[in-house]
Amino acid sequence: MLASDPTAEAAHRALIRIHAHRGHENAALRQFELCRTALKKQLDAEPEAQTSSLAASLQSRERTGHQRPGPSSGIAAPAQVLAVPTRHEDQPSIAVLPFQNLSDDIEQEYFADGMVEDIVTALAHFRHLFVVARNSSFTYKGRSIDIKQVGRELGVRYVVEGSVRRAGDRLRIAGQLIDTSTGAYLWADRFDGTLAKVFDLQDQVASSIVGAITPKVEEAEIERAKRKPTESLDAYDYYLRGLAVFDRTVNDQAAIDEALRLFMAAIARDPEFAAAYARAARCYATRKSNGWMVDRAGEVAEAVRLARRAVELGRDDAIALSHGGYVLGYVGGELKNSAVCIDRALVLNPNLAAAWGLSSWVRACFGEPDRAVEHAAGAMRLSPLDPRLFAWQFCTGLAHFCAGRYDDAVEWAESSLRSQPNYASAMRVAAAGHALAGRLLEAQQIMARLCAFDPLLRLSNLAEVLPPFYRPDDRSRYIEGLRKAGLPD
Repeated sequence: MLASDPTAEAAHRALIRIHAHRGHENAALRQFELCRTALKKQLDAEPEAQTSSLAASLQSRERTGHQRPGPSSGIAAPAQVLAVPTRHEDQPSIAVLPFQNLSDDIEQEYFADGMVEDIVTALAHFRHLFVVARNSSFTYKGRSIDIKQVGRELGVRYVVEGSVRRAGDRLRIAGQLIDTSTGAYLWADRFDGTLAKVFDLQDQVASSIVGAITPKVEEAEIERAKRKPTESLDAYDYYLRGLAVFDRTVNDQAAIDEALRLFMAAIARDPEFAAAYARAARCYATRKSNGWMVDRAGEVAEAVRLARRAVELGRDDAIALSHGGYVLGYVGGELKNSAVCIDRALVLNPNLAAAWGLSSWVRACFGEPDRAVEHAAGAMRLSPLDPRLFAWQFCTGLAHFCAGRYDDAVEWAESSLRSQPNYASAMRVAAAGHALAGRLLEAQQIMARLCAFDPLLRLSNLAEVLPPFYRPDDRSRYIEGLRKAGLPD
């Protein structure tokens, strides 16, 4: 492509990412310089924000030698310095495609989907595997697919296909492991048992897949992968139903209320189900962000209670720590605790895309924009087709805003809005970014959309939805940008 069009930035970015994924940062930075030179010479233009952001994250890694400094201003750094996951050339990579629901009851579809999520989570604990997030692999749900094409699109060496059949209290899971480069079946098996043994069956599937890829699996990692989220099958059922509802939308208040009801039902059946507490707390965070809270003081208190319980019960549960930690930061304003929880989640499961995305948000709030951009890129790399990619695009935009790069902030926020037009958080960043960049007409147009979605939002109550900025200047610029964009007093 570049031979015929040296200004094709998408091709330059692809090569930059390929070099970076192979661990060749210098080659990646050279490719960026070639891109910049070609654009200047032929178009008298600078690289797009996405290209510059990619290069900036690489330059940051070069400066720090891949080490990430902890937050400044006396904030405690995590016990382990974290590096964004990068897929190395010799590292096995895998995606688990949606399992077929072979049950007579179409309503059991959520159960098959939840089964895949748990298998993905189990596989992600094996640190020598690069595991694509469930949300990206689920973009192939209901489609006729070509395995080799899936391998190219997701960038994985292996794919898992399977099916779930549930009849009464009997359960059968069938799976096969496929080499995407050849289409060859490397392993196939089926696992029968009762519903009461569902977690044991999941463990067998995950361990069998890893065993087929490499025999060198550390025993400690196997044991961690076998950790059960709950002993109550009723609680687990409600939890899966809640996920199925929550994952469908960010802007549908009725859906978020229903998801909250289902997560609370899971908690009622297992009061020690950490992930259910975290997901319920996230529902309240969504209510806050969209201006849906009615009894604000009561709902904030309940969100914080649920989040605290999630991280208390889920000290070794990356999902509970990341989502619970986010709520402690956004709803509770406990930014330091938020960072500690999310960093621990990343130590426990460095393949959890959502944890990298939430880490991006907390780092932006701390005033570490370059680190935030890098962590959001890590989330997108782990789950490149994720339906919730818009959230990580917003986090990237927020980070650029905190850095004073308003054009980049607007570009990323508007990318987020293209897939979620009523995403209030992204509208706020886009409006403030346009205003501070001097584009008042564009800022006012987005503000009109924001006010139509959240008609009660005012400068006087803006604090109710603001991120908990650690640096006063970030907060004051954000408020000033929204004021210039036309947010009423």
